[in-house]
Amino acid sequence: MALTYVAIATTTVESGGAADIEFTSIPATYTDLLVKLSARGTRALTYEVIKIEFNGSTANLSSRQLYGDGSAAGSSSSGTQIVFDTNAANNTASVFGSHEIYIPNYAGSTNKSVSVNSVMEQNGTTAYPELVAGLWADTSAITSIKLLPAVANFAQYSTATLYGIKNS
Repeated sequence: MALTYVAIATTTVESGGAADIEFTSIPATYTDLLVKLSARGTRALTYEVIKIEFNGSTANLSSRQLYGDGSAAGSSSSGTQIVFDTNAANNTASVFGSHEIYIPNYAGSTNKSVSVNSVMEQNGTTAYPELVAGLWADTSAITSIKLLPAVANFAQYSTATLYGIKNS
């Protein structure tokens, strides 16, 4: 079966930054959801932690992260949130992290799994890939998705597009 991607909404952060990027009133007419995010945080570090929330809830979230830099690998986990990293202010100027957030069966009546494929780039010799497996232990259909930096803001020109995916 071929999959059909439909762009539901796109948000681009304007000058001054934004505390979050949120998609609301997500229709239940698709099989899966995909968010493509090009992001940079304003925090004065090389990375910014991005959190994912569904339907305004910060409860029943957990995740496991695997990451590396070409010479070393590591992992971490959270029992309270779904998180991944993106570029921040002390990283190479004007370089944004690239991220895909995939949510299968988002409108179903079972717990929601989430996968994030992410890379922070530095326009140099090192990139920092990260894979995240997440779970929202809630049986509600997802009607809104919020992405928010843990400490600072999204920088100007950070862009997110929400896609609905249908089996055709």
